[in-house]
Amino acid sequence: MKKVFIGFAIFLVVLIAAAALIPVLFKDKIKEIVDKEIAKNVDAKVIYKADDIGVSIFSTFPNLGLNIDNLAVVGVDSFQRDTLAYLPQFRMGLDLMSVISGDQLKIKSIKLTEPNIKLKVLKSGKANWDIYKAIPTEGEPDTATSDFSMAMEKWEVENGKLVYEDLSLPFSVQLLKMNHTGSGDFEKSVFDMVSKTTSEGFTMTYDGVNYITNKKLDADVTLAMDLDKSLYTFKDNKFKINDFAMDFAGSILMPGSDIDLDLTFKALDTDFKTILSLVPGMYTEQFKDVKTDGKLAFDGYVKGRFNETSMPGFGTNLKVTNAMFKYPDLPQAATNINVDMSVDNKDGIINNTNVQVRKFHLDLGKNPVDAKAVINGLDPMKVDGNLKANIDLNEMTKVFPVEGMTLRGLLKVDANAKGTYSAKQMPVMTANLNLANGYVKSKDFPAPIENLNALVNVLNATGNTDDTEIKIENFKMLLEGEPLGGRVYVKGIDKPVFDADVKGTIDLTKMTKIFPLEGMTLTGRIKADIKTKGKMADIEAEKYGNIVSSGSMHVDKLTFVSKDLPQGMKVTTADASFNNEKINVQNMSGFVGKSDVQVNGTISNYMGYMFAENQPLRGTMNVSSKRFDVNEWMVDEYSGQPVAQQSPTEATGVVEVPGNIDFVLNATVNEVLYDNLKLQNMKGGVIIKDKTAKLQNLAFNTLGGAFVTNGSYNTQSLAHPKFTFDLDIKNLDFKEAFNAFETIQKLAPISKFLEGKFSTNFAFAGELGQDMMPVMGTMTGKGVIEVVRAVVKNIKVLNKIGETTNFKEVQNFVVENKDIAAEILNGNLVVKPFDIKVGDMNMTVGGTNNLSGIMDYGVAMDVPTGKVGSALNQKLSSFAGMKDYKGAERVTLNLKVGGTMDDPKIALAGGSAKAQAKEMVKDVVTSRLNTEKEKLNVKRQAAQDSLQRELDRRKQEAEEKARQEMEKKRKEAEDKLKKEAENKLKGIFKR
Repeated sequence: MKKVFIGFAIFLVVLIAAAALIPVLFKDKIKEIVDKEIAKNVDAKVIYKADDIGVSIFSTFPNLGLNIDNLAVVGVDSFQRDTLAYLPQFRMGLDLMSVISGDQLKIKSIKLTEPNIKLKVLKSGKANWDIYKAIPTEGEPDTATSDFSMAMEKWEVENGKLVYEDLSLPFSVQLLKMNHTGSGDFEKSVFDMVSKTTSEGFTMTYDGVNYITNKKLDADVTLAMDLDKSLYTFKDNKFKINDFAMDFAGSILMPGSDIDLDLTFKALDTDFKTILSLVPGMYTEQFKDVKTDGKLAFDGYVKGRFNETSMPGFGTNLKVTNAMFKYPDLPQAATNINVDMSVDNKDGIINNTNVQVRKFHLDLGKNPVDAKAVINGLDPMKVDGNLKANIDLNEMTKVFPVEGMTLRGLLKVDANAKGTYSAKQMPVMTANLNLANGYVKSKDFPAPIENLNALVNVLNATGNTDDTEIKIENFKMLLEGEPLGGRVYVKGIDKPVFDADVKGTIDLTKMTKIFPLEGMTLTGRIKADIKTKGKMADIEAEKYGNIVSSGSMHVDKLTFVSKDLPQGMKVTTADASFNNEKINVQNMSGFVGKSDVQVNGTISNYMGYMFAENQPLRGTMNVSSKRFDVNEWMVDEYSGQPVAQQSPTEATGVVEVPGNIDFVLNATVNEVLYDNLKLQNMKGGVIIKDKTAKLQNLAFNTLGGAFVTNGSYNTQSLAHPKFTFDLDIKNLDFKEAFNAFETIQKLAPISKFLEGKFSTNFAFAGELGQDMMPVMGTMTGKGVIEVVRAVVKNIKVLNKIGETTNFKEVQNFVVENKDIAAEILNGNLVVKPFDIKVGDMNMTVGGTNNLSGIMDYGVAMDVPTGKVGSALNQKLSSFAGMKDYKGAERVTLNLKVGGTMDDPKIALAGGSAKAQAKEMVKDVVTSRLNTEKEKLNVKRQAAQDSLQRELDRRKQEAEEKARQEMEKKRKEAEDKLKKEAENKLKGIFKR
């Protein structure tokens, strides 16, 4: 016995050791196969870390467990920003012997814990789960034999989220807190698959309407599977949504891309309470205690083929007979509930859907509601229906719980409609709604709406949309004692005639608590008295003289914050009056973001802007501020793509000037914060029109200098915004300018080393990048720089010149009142030749430097011959024509300056006793100007050629269209003549 026990213990130790070692031995092999399968078969980004892969045998015994944590599958192409699946815990059970043998690994089980799966179909029909690489066609070698095979026996999803969204239908389903188990033997071709699914939040949406919202789902399904035929037949099954249960019968056949459906479904329970559980707001904790009576019958079918071009037929029938319900805590019941309705579509063509509501009746306490309707087709839609209700809102709340809200008042509805509804037709209809002595109080905001009265009438006696009349009369209400009332009359849908009169006070804080605005905060008070009467046709034709409009408005402590305007705006106080043509704004003060503003002025064409398309809002406004922070409004994020690859909608870094604004702004601001600058005493005009902002004589002080600017900022192309800028600057410090302006850093790096001030009158233009900074390669410009006074010292390029010539005085000197002409071409600064005097030497300087900092300058130095040292003498003597220069009083040295400001290169290029070396400086400048102008001409010609090609193309299209139109008219005239001739001949024969 002892030996048996020892032997068993040894066997157990060996078994446990093997169980512990097998995962270690085969982990690398399994990972290698997983990586290989993903690369070979999956056209998507599969993201996981090697450290998150584990292999075990204990949790899945007798199978080998493959565990992958934090696995993500991200789509490609159209879905490159969509995560198809995120799996925090992915568990796969593999047949142990298949792992040991090295043949195909057999998958026996799968478990997903808290997965987040989103299945999406685009309007084109492309699906994000279609990530498997193409299968070889017949005749091609199949090189993609899988190292995995399906021998599935069970699978499980624990606490998952599943979203299915099909934009081509449009249809969507969402399952929250979903748990699912399934089992079946996938090694067989015919077997039963058994599954169970539950969800705490089941939502189904079609065409933007939620038909099932956040309901409980419980589904037990057994499908007979025939994998060879791709035939799936419902056997025992039960679907339950809240308390409403139904089952399916029939089959689904999917041999190819088509899906053939032959299904029927029906309610399993005839108790009315089951369908009542689907009514929004009914299925609460109290629902189990709700008393009900009545019978239910519900059934339907889906039959036909589903593919990219066709839908199956479908239909449902619902009958509710003599039903009632009563909440235990409420005094009255809903009784006499009778419903008889059906939906039928036999051929799957959506437009052939027919809906019949033969009967709909219920009594809410003593308040009856009746409706009937027949709808044939969807576009156009033939309608014949009516609705009548006479409800005491207080009694309604005694029948149906309206949580957190108190309602009172008498509501009468009487509506009839018969005819065709389409884009150009309306049914002949009358609809009357009368609310008397209404009262609404919400728990979210204790202030009630009182004395709410409204009489609404909709009438169309002809079926023509233009004959539709909408009247709102006797509208009035009190909100905490503040009255609001008026009347509205509208006739016509396309170009309506209107007559409205509204007067009262609106407390926006209170209103938005009663009627919340998603994603925005709105507070404040508006007191208004508004009258308007006219025709939309006159507004579109800008015949504002035909519009009678007048009124006044007072705004007090209005604030507005939204996702699109997170900085927010506040109107402390404002008064406005208006008539047909314009709005006068007086005494408006407040803040935009952190910046204070005071505004007055006029706004015109406000009717065209509000009611018609593509009409601008015009106005002249005077704006003043003590301190305005521009940085708060700057956009600092952009797509990061090269501009050439961006569409206008992707060019998100550019601040767009609105295209439907035509405004003149006269601004006076004490201090403006822009980037790292403080602009003081700003005054000038801004014209906003056609997506362009123009500056007019905008003056300000900054960095100790005085600026006057004119220019424009054009966003007609968001991918290539353009600017022009004319600058008149007085007494600006060189170093301050270098530190503040990137343009000067790139084009005039010498400014960094100069001490003193300069003035300039310079005009330049170019494009802005997506970071709102100038694209230097596009810049052109011209102007004059006046050096007021500059101390020149410790500049490497001048130090090198001094070392080369042994003229130390050029290393430290002062320039005063010197004008320097310059141009900017293709982002290159071209400095035209200018003269300066240093001691007894005369210097002429000119040349260029580009965006990379590379210099190409010429320097001509006119010096007394006696100053030329022996070393320089020897170099000069080597140049042609310089052997007898010692007899002259002065000599001109020709220097070439290259390299960069930090690493200059100086070379003696020649000399002359007749001051001819100055021509070299002019040649350097002229050569650069000619080169850059030639580049501009090439660009201009290319643009002109492109424009001409476009004009030629449009001309050809117009000519072809005119030819076709003439041919059409000729044919119509010919046919008309033939018809007339035939009619005359027929007349002759008849006589």
